[in-house]
Amino acid sequence: MVLRPSQHRDTFARENLPPEDQWPVFEFSLPGLHIPDPFNCGAWLLDQALDQNASQKPAILQGDTVWSYAELAVQTNRLCHVLTDELGVAPGHRILLRGANSPIMFALWLAVMKVGAIAVSTMPMLRTRELQPIVEKAQIGLAICSADLTGDLETLLGVTPLRRIVSYGGSTGELERAMAGKTDRFAAISTSQDDVCLIAFTSGTTGQPKATMHFHRDVLAMCETFARHMVPAGPDAIFTGTPSIAFTFGLGGLLVFPLYFRSAIALPRTGTPTALAEAIERYRATHVFTSPTAYRAITAWKNEFDLSSLKVCVSAGEALSKTISDSWHAATGIRLTDGIGGTEMIHIFISAAGDEIRPGATGKPVPGYTAQLFDQNGRAVEGPGTGRLGIRGPTGCRYLSDARQRDYVVGGWNMTGDVYRRDEDGYYWFVARADDMIVSGGYNIAGPEVEAALLLHPDVEECAVIGWPDPERGQVVKAVVVPKQGAVPGPDLAKTLQEHVKQTLAPYKYPRAVEFCDALPKTVTGKLQRGALRPK
Repeated sequence: MVLRPSQHRDTFARENLPPEDQWPVFEFSLPGLHIPDPFNCGAWLLDQALDQNASQKPAILQGDTVWSYAELAVQTNRLCHVLTDELGVAPGHRILLRGANSPIMFALWLAVMKVGAIAVSTMPMLRTRELQPIVEKAQIGLAICSADLTGDLETLLGVTPLRRIVSYGGSTGELERAMAGKTDRFAAISTSQDDVCLIAFTSGTTGQPKATMHFHRDVLAMCETFARHMVPAGPDAIFTGTPSIAFTFGLGGLLVFPLYFRSAIALPRTGTPTALAEAIERYRATHVFTSPTAYRAITAWKNEFDLSSLKVCVSAGEALSKTISDSWHAATGIRLTDGIGGTEMIHIFISAAGDEIRPGATGKPVPGYTAQLFDQNGRAVEGPGTGRLGIRGPTGCRYLSDARQRDYVVGGWNMTGDVYRRDEDGYYWFVARADDMIVSGGYNIAGPEVEAALLLHPDVEECAVIGWPDPERGQVVKAVVVPKQGAVPGPDLAKTLQEHVKQTLAPYKYPRAVEFCDALPKTVTGKLQRGALRPK
């Protein structure tokens, strides 16, 4: 495709896009994806809400703080003036945003959009060693950071491209002082819909982080595809959830989608399942975005919190088991909307909603996207079958100056690294991550399938299944199990679990090795780190 001329003064992002012959094929099949140029997603999300008389509606609620759409616009516009007048931010500059989900953080993200800069949002839990490659990769000169989190950035000043840190909150109120007296009006900077507006780093746990580059039109695309077709909502809806907007799942579900629908955003006091359950009850939330792990935890507390306001519950970030789906439905009467997305694709591209949900299945391609399965030789799998998942649509992978672009985009398809099964009705069922397939004695065994079987046993709290080297079979299935409180780890329980799996699945899939532990390793996003359990 031919890119529209960039409106950026700092051309770093445009210059570091991958070569166009390494891009995926883009498809713009839906009417809402055809938009005029120039286009600024910040103005589209916020300024149009005011034009449509949403001014006095609640926009963001957290604790005792309530910002209307008008107040969100005022704070955003004052921040725009701070960025441009005080901090010298020009279109195309990369701005690191560091802090928990909060009204000021959300206004900051919108302000970065409106001034034509590029947001690089980071998880509060990241430390200096993890932040340094992000700052260096994206060539970030300015960070805006919660006052309690500046320490991990300060050591990077002068020894990386980082030149300035501006803090908010705390006793100094540096950013708040700069905002005081600024006018509450700001005309959004003109940007091309093909200008990069955010750089999202993948949450992988090994090697150098990958930086995915998304355009202003990609923010619109996730609204016109997943939100419009899979998330029924309106101005009376109240969205809540746990993921940080540093992850595009959270960015969509907790900021972009609510503004798109002119809904309200209710932020939990922390990102824990307990705080989420409290927020659902306190704010009468209708729409929830979180992980299967959180849904599982809240299900156990169903009698302690009033969840009756819920209407739509979206799950992503890790595979959703039928067990969790069924238990949530039994507790609330609501079927979880499952979905697979990715940082490379900006949001969810396979899902199902309402009566179309089949527990255990991820769903079908979201309108606007096309899915295809490929066998080990790269040939398309037609009809029902199993293979590696490829995706095309209005969004796609563009890594910032990274040779791994060739691995993710193959023949115009975004290859997600997942193995899926497609049934005769066109539903997609998760099998495993491609690197989680265990080959034992000539059999292909999906680790997550064995995990799901183990979780059916009443003595299993959590588990991870990996392939373990074996001189005779090449690999054997190994289960690492966190036992439920009261269960006694040891050879007897191991044998019981092995027999349980043999009775639940084909016997060759049972774990020939069982190890017990107190906790499983997880990423900052809550995803299981199977790689940390494999032999070094």
